[in-house]
Amino acid sequence: MTGRRWRVRLSRWMPGLPELLAYPRSAWRQDLAAGLSVAAVALPVGVAYAQLAGFSPVAGLYSSMLPMVVYALFGSSRQLIVGPDAATCAMISATLIPLAAGNAALYQSLAISLTLFTGLFCLLASRFRLGFLADFLSRPILAGLLNGVAINIIIGQLGKVSGLSLTGKDAIGQLLSLYRQWSSASLVTLGVSAFTLLIYAWVARRWPRSPAALVAMVAATALSWGMDLSRYGVSLVGVVQAGFPPLRWPAMPHEALGTLVPAAAALALISFSSAMLTGRSFAAKNGYDIDADREFRALGVANVVSAMSQGFAISGADSRTAVNDAAGGQTRMVSLVAAAAILVVLLLFTPVLAWLPIASLGAILVASAIGLMNLPGLLLLRRIDRAEFHIGLITLVGVLLIGVMPGIVLAVTLALLRFLLKVSRPADHLLGRMPGSDGFYELTDYPNARSVPGLMLFRFESPLIFFNADYFRRRVLELVERADEPVRWVVIDALSIGDVDYTGALAVGELCKALAEKGVVLAMAGRMGEFMSRMSTHGVTPDQTGLRFFPNRSAALAAFHMEVGAGD
Repeated sequence: MTGRRWRVRLSRWMPGLPELLAYPRSAWRQDLAAGLSVAAVALPVGVAYAQLAGFSPVAGLYSSMLPMVVYALFGSSRQLIVGPDAATCAMISATLIPLAAGNAALYQSLAISLTLFTGLFCLLASRFRLGFLADFLSRPILAGLLNGVAINIIIGQLGKVSGLSLTGKDAIGQLLSLYRQWSSASLVTLGVSAFTLLIYAWVARRWPRSPAALVAMVAATALSWGMDLSRYGVSLVGVVQAGFPPLRWPAMPHEALGTLVPAAAALALISFSSAMLTGRSFAAKNGYDIDADREFRALGVANVVSAMSQGFAISGADSRTAVNDAAGGQTRMVSLVAAAAILVVLLLFTPVLAWLPIASLGAILVASAIGLMNLPGLLLLRRIDRAEFHIGLITLVGVLLIGVMPGIVLAVTLALLRFLLKVSRPADHLLGRMPGSDGFYELTDYPNARSVPGLMLFRFESPLIFFNADYFRRRVLELVERADEPVRWVVIDALSIGDVDYTGALAVGELCKALAEKGVVLAMAGRMGEFMSRMSTHGVTPDQTGLRFFPNRSAALAAFHMEVGAGD
């Protein structure tokens, strides 16, 4: 029994382990092909994203290899592939460059600490079941973020593809620096970049499912070796450390914690949201579910392992997951095969990477960023919901002008303010009856509906809490004053309210007294026992206020007719 309990507990922590132990041999052929395809895409992308994040190319491979193994054990998705991601890499670079001030050793130490903190935040979020936080980054915010990051990446790589050292710290500064230096651009470096992009575009167009980035990288490396491009001033990757990553605990520079901790929290939220969007889309496509809290845990462990193996923060990789799905990958074994293929490259083929031109990495990043952009999707929001479009646009502009982290914070703040505005001034309706029907209908939406003489049936579509309680009280009094006929009863449809806090209960009590002074009865219809208990807890009882409770609207209507009829 004890052994069974341990197996159950272990499977809860590592849902992938039972699946791998019971691996079906019939899936091996497809999983092998899918794993090699994923590795073929992960290799060039990992190397390129390492450059984007400010690391040596081998760090991108470290960040791809062990995190994939860990996610295969801990993740709830059978298909999601984790690794370096454009948004997280851009955030790492934007956060750490000002702190490191050109010190490469300090930069690596800060990056590893940032990655570790990101993993710890993910683990804490999983422990406290905060998977719902992914919903704070709405589709418009993510659309603006990804488009802004993509444009930032393209601008940031212009120096590499042209052989220039751009001095600007943001997108505008880099564009101005490019404009001033354009006459000094290296024609050979530009030619290498164009060659890489042409190979990438040709392969991607001719064979859409092929590893176009790997083919372009191999072609550029062969060109570099055959023509010895370094003689013409083309910068190369240089010596790449071979073998296993050194497992070391990261340093913790206490003076930088004030910047690292909030940045790690934002990184955890961004990487988790991106992974959830990718994981949910492929899970829905293939008919299974994923668990948000387990995903937080899996990303947390993967980031901790990445930090300990000298890697950097990772997320769910949509392009590599799409390759896995297109190649017919069926199980978590795909991640293990891809990780093993990357390890073989680390052990045997790092001398080849030394000949890879930096300009080619920049070109691959530009091509990846173009694929990341979806400006038509952002513009589509303008026709659907102007407010959502403006939030997405502000995110995009914010990322470009003030940076990735501040831009995200600005967009989330605006989205929350918009949500609070909606809740503080929610929609409300007056309800009436239709001839020949027993139901209740909104008077504004149904022209044939008529209010019951002397009765105002009011629906308030929000919880009644501190930041809308006074508005609720004033709104009801205003409607009573504006009514065409004298109001004798006001019935609140409690089904649409759902919750009442202390301030809301006090507002109901004040409203009840104000209406009583006008000779008007206040009643709550629906959730009778629940609301009586809550209101009594907050000190608003029928004995004190005259507030009446009814199990539903029909009961309230019947009581109204009985009392008013008896009175008349």
